[in-house]
Amino acid sequence: MKITAIKTQVKREGRYSIFVDDRYAFSLSADGLLGAGLVNGQELSDADIQAYKRLSSDDKAYGLTLDYVVRRMRSVGELQDYFRRKKYEPELAEQIIAKLTRGGYVDDAEFARRWVENRRLFKATSSRRLQLELQQKKVSSDTIQAVLAEDETDERKVLRELVTKKRKQSRYQDDQKLIAYLARQGFNYDDIKSVLEDEEA
Repeated sequence: MKITAIKTQVKREGRYSIFVDDRYAFSLSADGLLGAGLVNGQELSDADIQAYKRLSSDDKAYGLTLDYVVRRMRSVGELQDYFRRKKYEPELAEQIIAKLTRGGYVDDAEFARRWVENRRLFKATSSRRLQLELQQKKVSSDTIQAVLAEDETDERKVLRELVTKKRKQSRYQDDQKLIAYLARQGFNYDDIKSVLEDEEA
């Protein structure tokens, strides 16, 4: 059996269809094709074709995962959930994570830093709330603590700004409703009372 054509796929940019004896056999990404070293006219055995079909499946799984992490950086825990939904074999999942880690696409510490920076930039968020959010993303406790220790945000300043903002809404003229809201956002009760007392001073 012989490779008779290697064609660029129309619907999937960067992916190539390999034809053996003028019939479609399998597809590979550009990296997968280069790594396999396949060329027109190359002779393949049945065993070769089966091996390349497995490689094709793994290569496609990697490509889909790469698309997933490029849209937004993901934690390792999020990727593991993604692999379970896709029903990937554990060994393949480990290989993909290792490859993405080597490429700099997966790094839980960097993920956590970006998460904290983004949340601090767009929303008045407490450290406790950030900790819970990162736990939900399955980032390890050690990584969360290290990243939050790097965060130099003045929590009381964030709290004061949030109180000022919420006071503009009629429902939060009531101290108890405001305290309950702030507590749900993860702010410390003593800090909340202190900021409200300062507000009245």
